[in-house]
Amino acid sequence: MATAAEPRDYTTGVDPERALKYAIQHMQGDRVEIIEGVIQGGCGEVRPPTWDHEDTTEVIRDQVKPRARELGCITGSGNLDFPKTANWYVPDFAVVPRELASGAGALLPDQTLLVVEVTSQSNAETDRVVKRKRYAEYGAPLYLLVDRISREVTLFSQPGQLGYEAADGPHPFGTPVRLPEPFDLVLDTTELK
Repeated sequence: MATAAEPRDYTTGVDPERALKYAIQHMQGDRVEIIEGVIQGGCGEVRPPTWDHEDTTEVIRDQVKPRARELGCITGSGNLDFPKTANWYVPDFAVVPRELASGAGALLPDQTLLVVEVTSQSNAETDRVVKRKRYAEYGAPLYLLVDRISREVTLFSQPGQLGYEAADGPHPFGTPVRLPEPFDLVLDTTELK
């Protein structure tokens, strides 16, 4: 005589962080992020960046890219994971060593050389406060915040558990901003929008 199957307990052995991060990697959309446990993007939820946003990002990327190549790095908008948190970011762009990027599904912030976020009306406070704190906490050595709302650029460095210990700026658009070693270049911000 067959007996009814015992009900299975699905509440044990499931890692909610892993499940959430797995789920967003399989959602439709180019920029699906988890910011403090809230899924942002995917399934048409997030409006694509404006052309001004893209232009601003490209102005910075075009200046950084030749030096990144010299350093054996690539620039891109790949996934950044923040283990033991419900955070998974897709920066406007980051500079990462080519050998780390090869075959990687996601990198950690401390594996980057530079992370760049460009604000939009919908995400300005997230980029200014939340992402800045998390990038520092997880060791991203340089965080460049291009604030299109206030029309300022700030370079944060010296990451620590309580945030970045150094900030160069905010500088109004049009002010040259120096990226330190390993870049050792001055960004022209006159064309930022």
